[in-house]
Amino acid sequence: MITVFLGGTCNNSTWRDELMPMLDTTKIDAFNPVVENWDEAAQAEEDMHKETDDLCLYCLTPEMTGLYDIFELGLDLGKSPGKTIFCFLEERDGKTFTPTQLKGFVKMQKDVISNGGQAFDNFSDLAKFLNSYEKVKQL
Repeated sequence: MITVFLGGTCNNSTWRDELMPMLDTTKIDAFNPVVENWDEAAQAEEDMHKETDDLCLYCLTPEMTGLYDIFELGLDLGKSPGKTIFCFLEERDGKTFTPTQLKGFVKMQKDVISNGGQAFDNFSDLAKFLNSYEKVKQL
């Protein structure tokens, strides 16, 4: 099984609920860090998954209000570029990024790729990548 951490926009966003059915559950074990009660145990479990999962996905949507997800993406890209995936969705639930934000996300997408990560702007391509991902076998 390939383990995938599903980081990114929270704020009652349903992007995880929409992406997960698109994933091949015979190959992919996706971890959703969103819980009803965010406490130290939930934070510790999230941190463990970010460290040990095969892939770390950060999906950013116009529903986001904070900036920490962008910081997490940068941290993981610096530590483990080969396992870092960036996805941004330009429109969600009638909300859109401003033109300036969108320009920044397009630039981030290019930079993530040039630094060894993967980047997507839609679930179709993202799910296709994840469903076809092959774990590198350690010798």
